[in-house]
Amino acid sequence: MSSKNRLIYLPLGGAGEIGMNAYVYGYGPKDKERFILVDIGVTFPDMDGSPGVDLIFADIAWLEERKDRLDAIFITHAHEDHVGAVGHLWDRLEAPVYARPFTAYHATRKMEEQGAPADQVIIASPWPAMIDAGPFKVSFMPLAHSIPESSGLVIDTPEGRIVHTGDFKMDETPLVGEAFDPVMWADIAKDGIKALVCDSTNVFSQHAGKSEASVGPEITKLVGESKGMVVATTFASNVARVKTLADAGVAAGRSVCLLGRSMRRMVEAGHATGVLKDFPKTISPEDARELPRENLMLLVTGSQGERRAASAQLARGKYLGLTMKEGDLFLFSSKTIPGNERGVIKIINSFSEKGVDVVDDRAGIYHVSGHANRPDLELAHEIMNPDLVIPMHGEHRHLREHVKVAMSHGRSAVLAVNGTMIDITRGGAIVDSIQTGRTYLDGSVQIGAMDGVVRDRIRMALNGHVLVTMIIDENNEPLGEPWVELKGLAETGRSNAPLQDVLEADLGQLINRTGKKTLRDDDALEEALRRETRRSANNEVGHKPEVTVVISRLA
Repeated sequence: MSSKNRLIYLPLGGAGEIGMNAYVYGYGPKDKERFILVDIGVTFPDMDGSPGVDLIFADIAWLEERKDRLDAIFITHAHEDHVGAVGHLWDRLEAPVYARPFTAYHATRKMEEQGAPADQVIIASPWPAMIDAGPFKVSFMPLAHSIPESSGLVIDTPEGRIVHTGDFKMDETPLVGEAFDPVMWADIAKDGIKALVCDSTNVFSQHAGKSEASVGPEITKLVGESKGMVVATTFASNVARVKTLADAGVAAGRSVCLLGRSMRRMVEAGHATGVLKDFPKTISPEDARELPRENLMLLVTGSQGERRAASAQLARGKYLGLTMKEGDLFLFSSKTIPGNERGVIKIINSFSEKGVDVVDDRAGIYHVSGHANRPDLELAHEIMNPDLVIPMHGEHRHLREHVKVAMSHGRSAVLAVNGTMIDITRGGAIVDSIQTGRTYLDGSVQIGAMDGVVRDRIRMALNGHVLVTMIIDENNEPLGEPWVELKGLAETGRSNAPLQDVLEADLGQLINRTGKKTLRDDDALEEALRRETRRSANNEVGHKPEVTVVISRLA
């Protein structure tokens, strides 16, 4: 090993959280490394912490500043938390994007939607084919997951081999996509693994994961015994599950209808790339409206309670002319991701009020995870036998527990959250800390987490807003008293008078006692008006609102 070169790993997203995955690998002398980026995903906003935001990306500013040394971007699979930001952020990185056909299909569409050059998405062949990217040679390692053509990455470097698992499970019968192949895993590991960078999502699950094939018979039985219309939701990207549900509908003599854009797109992608074969014929929503309810099965989006998805719209009333009624069945063939419980429960209660029977997966019968459980992670460690285990793809508690699991078997492991740069050539020593954060897609523009836009939005939501307007004449004298406009505040406060009148009276008194020096200084006058407005509002209604002051001066 040359003392001048180092092999670094730097997560920008996905380590310490679940979502917006982005992992940097670099090799070379310090500050002259060549880089590759693994995955470029999104996470989704919530009304509590990011109201009005459309999507959230990892902060790639550090890598953008070094994009002249970025040789390639590799996408492990087509889930949004791994590929969702490629179109939005590509023009800040400008590197070729490599992916297998199903993933490339989605990456190309995302590039086209954002006006990025789709020809920069390059279709890759699986192991043992290798792609040269600067000092790295990278191969796509087929894995089982809950979406077709998921892959880990075999990353060969001058210092040894790294395996980046991506999201995976050890499923020998996944129905769609490649099965777990222990012979291939052993072949990849036979010459030694410098580091195993490994999925941590299900590290707390103590039992070996179940196969996708185990779900089909239970779903078929449930659908076959149902009397009214059957509606089922799952992750649209889990096309194996979508096919299982559709096959269950056909076996029960029902016509199948797909509802929701992402559901249709995933099935179309499966057909277009050849990974989805023998999918049952489906009917349009228009034709579905004409069928008897007992002869119909709908497969719908919205397994996580998304407000605009088909599930939520059916719960609120109707979707594309279709409604649910007493005696119908709604099946959640999915796991509720932590943080989404409120939306899902709201849908369940709405269906209950309609007399719809709701079946979820609390019993573990109608859904299996796409991630490796603890025994599967231990098996991965055993087969790969790495010099170093680096947990990724998980919240801090998952990463920490994964480190404990590795160490309990005598292996070296390091906890590296977002922004932690480690030197793999030095056994995972922390060599730098990079400031990382989030980038928000807010409408059509990208804003930083520290820009204040979302913070101000939250403050207005919590405390309301007051607009104060003041006119100053050419002699620096007030032309009348300030007037106010209120948003998001109670109309009447403790004094039982209109809040607007109270604020205007207090501001009028402030102006009467304000000296000429302050009246000539816009900044000082604005600050005085803001402070008095917040003080007066707090006395009246118990809130200190956000205040905008507009001072107009006559020439």
